[in-house]
Amino acid sequence: MGRVPQITDISSLNQEHHSIFENIASSRGKISGPFSVLLNSPEVADRSAHLGAYLRFESVVENRLLELAIITSAREMDCDYEWAYHVLLARKAGVPESVINIINKRADTKNIPAEFHSIITYTRELLNQKKVSQETFDLVSDQLGTQGTTELTAAIGYYGMLACSLNAFEVMPEAGTPKLF
Repeated sequence: MGRVPQITDISSLNQEHHSIFENIASSRGKISGPFSVLLNSPEVADRSAHLGAYLRFESVVENRLLELAIITSAREMDCDYEWAYHVLLARKAGVPESVINIINKRADTKNIPAEFHSIITYTRELLNQKKVSQETFDLVSDQLGTQGTTELTAAIGYYGMLACSLNAFEVMPEAGTPKLF
């Protein structure tokens, strides 16, 4: 059980916040995971959902590379919920199972395709060293361009923030979903 209430029903909110609940539910199909706890502060949930909707559904970053960064973020943040949810989306987007396993095991990426290596390395460096080497930055910038690199960086920060919320509030994935090693 989580540390704070998980708000998944509109009746749990004051009438003034119903539109926030409805907007989040309509863009994602339902309220679950991070938004169920972020709704304890409706404004935080609303503003986070707005950014997340852009990054996830409208970003210039190709979906499979975005999902690659998301599952790498989930792994580096040890976030079971984010991993369980997004590893399924990564598979559907075309991230190879061998690459998913490398991320989950925190294994070396030198023998995988360069397009995956650069994104994984960028994400790992940013989350673990709190900065990105010039070499790695140049690889991603050459691959994604300035706008894509900006959006990738924002997505890594965004999913890192969601992982912090999920981990701090102990939101766990459903039984039977993919697990971190």
